[in-house]
Amino acid sequence: MILYGISTCDTCKKALKALEAAGKSVTFRDVRAQPLSESEIDKIVMEFGDRAVNKQSTTYRGFNDFLKASDPEAQIAAQPAVMKRPVIDADGKFYLGWDDAVQAALL
Repeated sequence: MILYGISTCDTCKKALKALEAAGKSVTFRDVRAQPLSESEIDKIVMEFGDRAVNKQSTTYRGFNDFLKASDPEAQIAAQPAVMKRPVIDADGKFYLGWDDAVQAALL
């Protein structure tokens, strides 16, 4: 299981802690320190579409008009922190965020 996020994200920390406490083997991938490859970004956007981008974030609000009008792939490639977090890859099945439905599926 891979948890994609950033190390300073409280939601990512909660998810990682809960998954490890449940006995899951989790690899944390900080997308700032280890940027996503083009194929990884494509998989995430294919799975979640526009929802992969956190449009409420200060990172997104700081984008220029050109970048705001770009595809989600370009936005995440340009600024990985704009990706909604966490994205969890559990044996090829992707989950977005850490809400009750995701917790029920993974814990």
